[in-house]
Parts: sequence; C-alpha cells; structure tokens
Amino acid sequence: MLWLHIAFAIFAIGPLTAVIMAAPRAIRAKNAAVLQTLQRMTRIYGIGSLGVLIFGVWLGASLGVLGRWYMSASMTLFVVALVLLFLVERDLRAAVRVFATETPADDAKVENARIAMISGVIGLIYLVILFLMIFPGEG
Repeated sequence: MLWLHIAFAIFAIGPLTAVIMAAPRAIRAKNAAVLQTLQRMTRIYGIGSLGVLIFGVWLGASLGVLGRWYMSASMTLFVVALVLLFLVERDLRAAVRVFATETPADDAKVENARIAMISGVIGLIYLVILFLMIFPGEG
C-alpha cells in the first residue's frame, strides 16, 4: 500500500502541481490550445490525485495511525487542496471560454490572477502535507 500511495503522489500530484503552475503563463501568452490541454490535464491529474488520499487512508488504517493529529491534519489539508483545485479547474474552463469567443476586450486577466494565487496555495498545502508525513512528531 505504501508504494501505491507514494506512486500516486509522484505521478499524480507532481504533474498536477506543474500543470496548474503553468496555466497563468498560457493565459498571458493567449495560447488557447495549450490552455485547453492544461485544463484537461488538471481534471485528469486531479481525479488521479484521489488515489493518494485513498491509499493514504488505507495505509493509515492498516498501521493504526489514522487517528493521530498529523493524519487528520494531512487529510483535512488534502480536502482543502481538492476544493481549491476545483476552483482552479473552473477558472481554467472560464479562461478557455474567453479565448474561444475571440473578443479582443476579454483577456482572462481575472482568471489569470486567481489561478496563479490559488495554484501557489495548493503547492504550499502539498508541501505542508509532505512535511507532516515525513516529520509527524510524537503521538
């Protein structure tokens, strides 16, 4: 179970973080095709990241550490990151729609700023979760 948990973390959360961090650059470049691909990848990797939570809960239950404070904090932070990820995906869809209309006045600046801010928060949350899993503390 541990190797599945780590594999999902590496192959889902790592690329997910890179994708959401690349989206503001695609918006600034007004590259609709790349932005649409990034939006689709965000959805796919976001769904894949649920494997980290599923196998983490399974592993925590089998080791008897599920009720510890660092596990509760990590799971709560993961759910917060998922909610924020839904907001990023929504804003990416809105930005793709803006570029599809080809209206010169619309440049998706609002989505760009919000995506950049929330992406940074999501990345920070993942780092805090990583810290909690490596250095859980006592009891």
